[in-house]
Amino acid sequence: MQTLALDSTGLEQAAQIIRRGGLVAIPTETVYGLGADALNAEAVRHIFEAKGRPQDNPLIIHVPSADWLETYCHDIPDAAYALAAEFWPGPLTMILPRREIVPLQTTGGLETVGVRCPNHPLTLEIIARAGVPIAAPSGNTSGRPSPTTAAHMWEDMDGKIDAIVDGGPCGVGVESTIIDLTVTPPRLLRPGGLPLEELRRVLGEVAVDEAVVRKMADDEHPRAPGMKYRHYAPKAPVTVFTGAPAATAAVMASHAGAQTGVICFDEFAGRFPGCEVQTLGPVGQPEAHARRVFDALRHFDSTAVTEILAQCPPETGLGLAVANRLKKAAGFQTVAVPSGRPLWVLGITGGTGCGKTSLLRRVAARGGLCIDCDAVYHRLLREDAHLLEALRVRFPAAFAGGALDRKALGRLVFGNPAELAALNAITHPAVRAAVQQTLDAARADGVSLAAIDAVGLIEGGLCALCSRTVAVTAPEQARVQRLMAREGIGEDYARLRIAAQKPDAAFAAGCDDVLVNDCPDAAEFDRCCGEYLDRVTKDI
Repeated sequence: MQTLALDSTGLEQAAQIIRRGGLVAIPTETVYGLGADALNAEAVRHIFEAKGRPQDNPLIIHVPSADWLETYCHDIPDAAYALAAEFWPGPLTMILPRREIVPLQTTGGLETVGVRCPNHPLTLEIIARAGVPIAAPSGNTSGRPSPTTAAHMWEDMDGKIDAIVDGGPCGVGVESTIIDLTVTPPRLLRPGGLPLEELRRVLGEVAVDEAVVRKMADDEHPRAPGMKYRHYAPKAPVTVFTGAPAATAAVMASHAGAQTGVICFDEFAGRFPGCEVQTLGPVGQPEAHARRVFDALRHFDSTAVTEILAQCPPETGLGLAVANRLKKAAGFQTVAVPSGRPLWVLGITGGTGCGKTSLLRRVAARGGLCIDCDAVYHRLLREDAHLLEALRVRFPAAFAGGALDRKALGRLVFGNPAELAALNAITHPAVRAAVQQTLDAARADGVSLAAIDAVGLIEGGLCALCSRTVAVTAPEQARVQRLMAREGIGEDYARLRIAAQKPDAAFAAGCDDVLVNDCPDAAEFDRCCGEYLDRVTKDI
């Protein structure tokens, strides 16, 4: 069969194909559907054949308005019209008692039928021109991730169906929400593009079917599409990690290997070096997660990955639908990551060139949060109005041009212990408060490991925020060589830089541990850092 490529100029042709019993891929705001005349049992049978779909998996019929409900359904409750008035056209499917005009082939043998009005102008026009409701499950081969572009439809259905109508990428990205209005209270059968919270706003009490959160048994009969069978799945097996984002990212990173595919939030993409990574968007943007989740799942079929690890968003709002799709793709193979563990904080101090970065890299590799207090300090000098005002009052000469001149401030305090102490009295509390705020946010996200890198760890009071402190020290000649190699400076300047800092003994004073970097090369010290971290974190 030759599959025709149609667009907005081919709507009448698409309607004619539907009327004569053919199959047409249609765009909607949720995903692309594989459409046929919902009243033609033979045409509907061809949908199941093209998709390889189980015969007991019911289809949704698509109508152009609530005015069509009485023709295809009976005993329609007032709640259906209230929902239609609020959310149609849109990503909401209502389960209602079917009239005999709707064949059992369409309903999967059920006496109920799912009905929705899609929010896409091309498909609404095709339905109106065809003059019949269009039965349309998602247009993917059964079990695969749903299609959100015409290109996805061509991948799965080229040569199997009569035509594909290109209506652009889908704006929502996950299928419609399905609610059963034949029971009391109404029951959510499938979370989707309309959040559960919106349904409850209109209906009050809404129950959630167990199939949303668990795998259906073989002898259970699905009342709506996507309830029973492994669905939305790429070829490689998927495991979903639930819990706080930072915690799940850390655990996934510890499991990932060279042939691992990863689906994660944008913030954690850098934690999986060597892996095939697909991002869902930033944490807290469920609309982006919904648009990207099927693209991410589909992507891995063109790669050599042998497993896929996926972060699961919080199951509220649209996140419930995204979480459901990921879990269905995984066959409900999930790992719950505890997020209630206390945050363990390692304070790290030491002079330039001692090797603190090696220890920080080890913390980061374990999914830990690393806080660079130099970076915090410079950010505050740019952004903290209260800090800048306090500095202006105490050091007006550093603001001679209006804005803070950091070099002028440096000339005022360096070499003058009294002025440096005055500066520290202003900046240390500000840095400590900013670090405390960052640690509090990490606790809320379920992070269990963090490190604070600060030259003034002890005198700045940051040690009070730490579970344990360590001073990283090294012989002077080794530090000189590292600075020369790292920063491209001469030996004399490297020695001046080191001489301007406190001696190692001053850094070590007040710390719980001292880690001496007298290793012959970076790889050896990296191993030593790993052993040290293993030892001090063994109980967390």
